[in-house]
Amino acid sequence: MRKSHPVRRAVLATAATVSGIVLLLSLKPASDPGSAEAAGGAPPAAESVQGGARPIGDGTVTGDAAQTQYGAVQVRLTVSGGKITKAEAVQAPKGGQSDQVTSNAVPKLNQAAVQAQSADIDAVSGATYTSAGYQESLQSALDKARAAAPADPGGGGAAQARTVTGDVAQTQYGPVQVRITVSGGKITKAEAVQAPKGGQSDQVTSNAVPKLNQAAVQAQSADIDAVSGATYTSAGYQESLQSALDKAGG
Repeated sequence: MRKSHPVRRAVLATAATVSGIVLLLSLKPASDPGSAEAAGGAPPAAESVQGGARPIGDGTVTGDAAQTQYGAVQVRLTVSGGKITKAEAVQAPKGGQSDQVTSNAVPKLNQAAVQAQSADIDAVSGATYTSAGYQESLQSALDKARAAAPADPGGGGAAQARTVTGDVAQTQYGPVQVRITVSGGKITKAEAVQAPKGGQSDQVTSNAVPKLNQAAVQAQSADIDAVSGATYTSAGYQESLQSALDKAGG
């Protein structure tokens, strides 16, 4: 029986070792899911989204009301110099236990919105639904503020349109809140973001609000006539419209 030569055994062992190392190196990328990100292969998605965001326009803007399991949440922002300077909830769940939850959560959410300058804020412990509704309405307000921002902040000298929302006016049949768009010192659009609803109020609102919106643009002031059959809604509309005009500086 022939004995294996020592040199031959060494060569075979070295070859096997090299083959094993090559095999391990070829398998490394598949077994290390974080390697591509560590090497810089993954794009910074969050940063790219924020970097491409349009600046927000100055003024006061109110987001759409977000419906939650415990009631509506609606956020109003005050923007100055392209930054959120104030955030407040004009609607929040109320009644029973909701009063305590709202009084604890809303101030924290308001503060968080100003600090974050975005809707990317943490939920308040014990107020999951209110927090989610707040974020939804806050994002809506930011979207509206961006839409109102001038497309070319540095040029042209064209009048900048601003959207301003008046305070909520409480009436016997429900709240009324008016939002106006102002450009060149004039009201170019008026709309009711809140109005009485339910039962007979639906018919009254659908008849009165379009007339009140038109009257506000025509009068360029809150000195408008009440719509027949909608005395309370008209009075609330005028009150909120005057509030919006005061905020707009007109």
